[in-house]
Amino acid sequence: MEVGQQTLRDSLPAPDPSRRRTVVAGAIGNVLEWYDFAIYGFFAATIGRQFFPRANELDSLIAAFGVFAAGYLMRPIGGLVFGYVGDTYGRKATLVLSTAAMAIPTFAIGLLPTAAQVGALAPMLLVAFRLLQGFSIGGEYTGSLVYLVERAQPHRRGLFGTFSILGAGVGTLAGSATAALVSGLLPDDAVESWGWRLPFLAGILIGLVGLYLRRRMPQAHQGSGAEEASLAKLAHALRTEWPAIPKIAGLNVMHAVAFFMIFIYMKTYLQEQVGIARTEALVITTIALMALMALTAAFGALSDRVGRKPVLIASAIAMVLCAYPLLLVMNVPSFGVLLAGQLAFAVIVGAYAGTAPATIAEMLPHGIRVTGSSLGYNLCMALFGGTTPVITIYLIKVTHTDLTPAFYLMAAAAVSLAVVIGLRESARRPLA
Repeated sequence: MEVGQQTLRDSLPAPDPSRRRTVVAGAIGNVLEWYDFAIYGFFAATIGRQFFPRANELDSLIAAFGVFAAGYLMRPIGGLVFGYVGDTYGRKATLVLSTAAMAIPTFAIGLLPTAAQVGALAPMLLVAFRLLQGFSIGGEYTGSLVYLVERAQPHRRGLFGTFSILGAGVGTLAGSATAALVSGLLPDDAVESWGWRLPFLAGILIGLVGLYLRRRMPQAHQGSGAEEASLAKLAHALRTEWPAIPKIAGLNVMHAVAFFMIFIYMKTYLQEQVGIARTEALVITTIALMALMALTAAFGALSDRVGRKPVLIASAIAMVLCAYPLLLVMNVPSFGVLLAGQLAFAVIVGAYAGTAPATIAEMLPHGIRVTGSSLGYNLCMALFGGTTPVITIYLIKVTHTDLTPAFYLMAAAAVSLAVVIGLRESARRPLA
């Protein structure tokens, strides 16, 4: 009996101090990733004018968000590479490498010359660094969520999985706060000419902190180190488990489209389409994002109690039914009304975002958990995540109505709902 109890104690996650370090180290890369996305989204109009000068302001914005989307095309490749590293040499290795590879392009974008200075070379350099960043991010989110879920107690996997999402929220808030600080301290012409660079340059600080924390994080899994054997084993496992990869992609369609449209692009939407001031748009999205973070953790914990499928299904149905009326509300130029609409979206997206991470990790066995989840998740993000802002702008341009994006949200929710219905409940099942 004593031996059995000792084995059980050894198999449980580390004590609280170690778990706190695990959470912080696991989430820090997502902080950097979404910090970059937030400042890019906030300064997208300025970046468009600096790197893609056009007679039509909307065309410059489409070009700027097109570069944003281009980075996502590299994510499946990065996911495959970093997933292999994580499944072969350990979760820690892929997280350390991805942090270093993300920090460099963010800093470099802040140093790039503009089109007025070097002509066509400027957008080419911008695209190159976004592609490099997309590659490095490919293993970041899924690597961190797998690491966190695997180290969680079985009845808290849903809650621990949300910390990867919360890192994204912290990063987005940090990016928004930095952008607001720059916009508030500098005159508009200074922000337009050089002030937009400062938040990108400051991103190197998050990268250095992330490297320090992740080099000290405990190792959750160490691969065999035999590369050929590991590659063969990984290839065999992928052939066996391949049906889970498109399911993971479909599971994340709603989250990808909803988050990028409502919490990344919405700042631009409120300024360009609704016509409110930049500061008001930032305050609204910041408050809603803080609410989203709290709701994400709450719904992740709820999914540990009631199961993953009920929360995911309820959220997807709510998006199908409410996307159009809520976006209609988001076209009323009133601070209180806009905030209410954004908070309502936060409830729906928070329920889905809080439940999806643990669900992803629970769909795959240990040996290919990072690679498989990275491929499925990044395939979705390449097609539906980074492309959402530019698709939203294009839909508005060709239909001449600000409400068309609601139908894109509804379609994304319907796709994810169909996938979730076909999944088996995994909240109370042991990890494979």
